[in-house]
Amino acid sequence: MSRAVVVTGIGLVSCVGEGLAAHLDALDAGAAPRTDAATFAPYPVHPAPAIAWDGQIPKKSDQRQMEAWQRLGVYAAGLALDSAGVKDDAGFKQALHLVVAAGGGERDYAVDGAILTGLREAEHAGAYLNDRLQNDLRPTLFLAQLSNLLAGNIAIVHGVTGASRTFMGEEASGVDALRIGQARIASGQIDAMLVGGSYSAERPDVMVVHEMGGFLRKPDYAPVFDRADAPGFILGSCAAFLMLESAETAAARGARALARLGPVASDRTRREPGGVATSLDALWRQAGIAQAAAIVSGATGVAAITDEERARLSVLAPDRPVHALGDLVGHGLEVTAPFGAALAAGLVAERGLAEVAVTTVGHRRGEGVLRLTSA
Repeated sequence: MSRAVVVTGIGLVSCVGEGLAAHLDALDAGAAPRTDAATFAPYPVHPAPAIAWDGQIPKKSDQRQMEAWQRLGVYAAGLALDSAGVKDDAGFKQALHLVVAAGGGERDYAVDGAILTGLREAEHAGAYLNDRLQNDLRPTLFLAQLSNLLAGNIAIVHGVTGASRTFMGEEASGVDALRIGQARIASGQIDAMLVGGSYSAERPDVMVVHEMGGFLRKPDYAPVFDRADAPGFILGSCAAFLMLESAETAAARGARALARLGPVASDRTRREPGGVATSLDALWRQAGIAQAAAIVSGATGVAAITDEERARLSVLAPDRPVHALGDLVGHGLEVTAPFGAALAAGLVAERGLAEVAVTTVGHRRGEGVLRLTSA
């Protein structure tokens, strides 16, 4: 069995604002995204918008117990449920499955700072680090930051009580979330799944982590494919969720199918020279891309791999527009693939494009290609 899988609901939040229409309008306008270059200087960030949380998280107690990344995700999930017309359908949500792609929550900055400072003068760095990790970290804090808490809060706030899965692992986790969701519906295992993720970029700890790897762009914004002077990505606070359903299920309840999602192709290369291009060639074929009218690229701006991706896309889809997500909302790691898929579905549904390809080339590892077509 291989059933058609369609997108019936979309929920988006980023520096642009909230909702699909705002993001498509921003894409059409082509203006530089809202950027905060002062708070974490010299590292710019694309901050979350001002949000009236009550619209999707009505209880103040629920809002207080969540951190920013969880609130963003729960809010976007609510927007997707609204968009799909099932926000008040308790029966539908009780059977609705959920797949989330997300990292962990905030860290204890005081402990992190003390450990990093102490390591500079420690006679035996390994022994010092082990001792501090055993004695300074609080298990309760760690448990409060687990990525699967996003799925738990979506279940609590929105009543989505089917089975849930959570994926971690940078950009590749978002690709796999969509791959699993699409495959399970297409195979007939389930009829509907809410898929997405969230990322809070406005955190000192994530700046430290990515700067230590040499991945951050600084000191200002530049388009993703024009960062040769200072390669790297600019993190963006964002969240994206999609309601995926079998075409039959959507039709039976009278839902509008925004776009059709084909099988998701994924890979993990060794990142040797030419590896990204070779991977994209294979994934393009596996995803069944035929005549893409446009490409939504999750390119990071990291040197070498971004140039390789851009060059290969010019061969795979010559003369087609390539929309870099980083030029719209910044880089959201786990959210990259879901956000790209949602934007592509919007281009199909609201801008009349027959086929849109989505690429995700992770900053360190993991590649994926998705195909959204007219339903």
